Amino acid sequence: MERVFASGVAARLQNQRNRDDGLGQNHKAIKYLGQDYEALRNQCLQNGVLFSDDAFPALPSSLGFKELGPRTAKTQGVYWKRPTEICSNPEFIMHGATRTDICQGALGDCWLLAAIASLTLNDAVLHRVVPPGQSFHSQYAGIFHFQFWQFGEWVDVVVDDRLPVKDGKLLFVHSAEGGEFWSALLEKAYAKVNGCYEALSGGSTSEGFEDFTGGVTEMYELRKPPSDLYNIISKAVERGSLLGCSIDISSNLDMEAVTFKKLVKGHAYSLTGVHEVAYRGLPTKLVRIRNPWGEVEWTGAWSDNSSEWNRVDAADRDKLLKRSDDGEFWMSFSDFLQEFTRLEICNLTPDTLKCPNIRKWNTALYTGEWRRGSTAGGCRNFPATFWINPQFKVALKHSDSDEDPGCSFLVALMQKDRRKQRKEGKDMETIGFAIYDVPNEFLGQSGVHLKREFFLTHGSKARSEQFINLREVSSRFSLPPGEYIIVPSTFEPNCDGDFVLRVFSEKPADHEELDDEISADLPEEETLDESQIDAGFKNLFRQLAGPDLEISITELQTILNRIIGKHKDLKTDGFGKESCRSMINLMDKDGNGKLGLTEFHVLWEKIKTYLTVFRKFDLDKSGTMSSYEMRMALESAGFKLTNSLFQLIILRYSDPDMAVDFDNFVTCLIRLETMYKTFKHLDTDADGIVSFNFFQWISLTMFA
Repeated sequence: MERVFASGVAARLQNQRNRDDGLGQNHKAIKYLGQDYEALRNQCLQNGVLFSDDAFPALPSSLGFKELGPRTAKTQGVYWKRPTEICSNPEFIMHGATRTDICQGALGDCWLLAAIASLTLNDAVLHRVVPPGQSFHSQYAGIFHFQFWQFGEWVDVVVDDRLPVKDGKLLFVHSAEGGEFWSALLEKAYAKVNGCYEALSGGSTSEGFEDFTGGVTEMYELRKPPSDLYNIISKAVERGSLLGCSIDISSNLDMEAVTFKKLVKGHAYSLTGVHEVAYRGLPTKLVRIRNPWGEVEWTGAWSDNSSEWNRVDAADRDKLLKRSDDGEFWMSFSDFLQEFTRLEICNLTPDTLKCPNIRKWNTALYTGEWRRGSTAGGCRNFPATFWINPQFKVALKHSDSDEDPGCSFLVALMQKDRRKQRKEGKDMETIGFAIYDVPNEFLGQSGVHLKREFFLTHGSKARSEQFINLREVSSRFSLPPGEYIIVPSTFEPNCDGDFVLRVFSEKPADHEELDDEISADLPEEETLDESQIDAGFKNLFRQLAGPDLEISITELQTILNRIIGKHKDLKTDGFGKESCRSMINLMDKDGNGKLGLTEFHVLWEKIKTYLTVFRKFDLDKSGTMSSYEMRMALESAGFKLTNSLFQLIILRYSDPDMAVDFDNFVTCLIRLETMYKTFKHLDTDADGIVSFNFFQWISLTMFA
């Protein structure tokens, strides 16, 4: 367990250093699973072999786990072929990447394909995801690579080009021409990142948008659209933003049901263009929509064969209309608002769409975690634990303009890796966030984690529109200049999960994670002369210590377990030898590994104090400490700790139910005090920094 803690902390520190050096940006993407595209391709070319990816093998396990699991009807007869085995002259990209390259197969990932289709409208964005220069001809080695934004970092993902085939056709996404394979390989790389193909079934187009851009998505309910929505869409299209739309379903029976005018419910479409035409002398707003199935098109007004096109200018008709069953069609903006229910816009720069002047958002990104027993406090419905959630501060300094006194900002909370965990039976947690004013006494301060009392007596200033089991929850706000606390949480407490919190502000703003600064405010210990120690205590000591008048580790263990056994209100499985060794290491002044009278007296008084603290903060009188009781008790004993340190303490000192019994409580406090005093002793110039050679480091960590 010690080694796990140490390696985890070391890895976290190294990851932070790498991020500070730019690793994880698009131009310096992280090699997913450590696989280096250039090195692997060169190795295959030198050996004259085609790449086979052991990390995502051509096996049933890569297809799925339930409906696409091994030995299911949908995977019967599936085999894997390289494009060179499927057609005589395969191309990676033929005449440029276009929306018709993306036709849906036997997988419910229309949300992803709608995002890929929108990607083809912006070459600069496309080339960030699909690195150019890949081919089935020059330097072909059966290996390709793609880049995705994953929870704050860009990753470079390699795949081999073996694709699942059934009845002679690609099982999943394919191009209309049949000989173009970039979209099928992109889908495979995305399936690899998410664990398998089936993990891609069902989702929101915004998820694909964000993973292809690192941008931020805004949602619009088309039953109550803003008055300037057409302008917002027009500006988004001009800037290359990605847009998706869908029709809500009222029940599972509606899923992929086709309406009278051939729109598919519960299906993800891309919005790929806008145009205004003169129709019967009046300006008419149109939008262009694409169905990633590549067929099943709208048959209402402005569809491919509708009469409306006969009454517009011939130049407009020739420019806009392409009569083919390719899944792409025009419709009026008014019909769009009536037929569709949801629009998602992913801002690439990201820009504010509501402002006529293009301005970049000011952005901040934090990664965090909810851990059962330490930082997973649940929502505001759970006041006993809500305060232990991670907390983040945003300081909004400038209003948007003289006319608008508010400060616009967008908060987006995303949970990590939940799609990948579907194989394990896990699904999305229900997540959301609340925003609070920073209390006056803490304005301008760092190192403050607000406690339970604050949240019991203060209401939220704003909050996410709802707690929902989506990958990301985002909302736009406008608040007066000031300092605010954002508290992201799961709905229920004690739900493990990792998350990314992003804040996008209209004007420059300061952001930071709020956490207690590590400190120890310990009372001065009163060391008495032997003459000052009570005679009754001396007699007790002589009885306990034996002839040598010193207490060893074994004797201390016997003493403490005998005494603690008399306190029936405390739950404990007894003090172990390591706990007793820590106590002796703290109190042993002469270094002989035993405690004399005065040393034992100080320890005795310390344990009595710990017992008082334990009983005070065991609020439910369970005889153990819950995690939030433990955090309050540690602070009462003089220790302020960061969230990450508190997580380690709970992992180390709690039982499987996340409860800390009395012996572990004492051991924890003794260990904290030992480490604090050791550091203070070594920090001779009081600058908060000490240095060790390896011998000193190993001595300290082995015997502290």
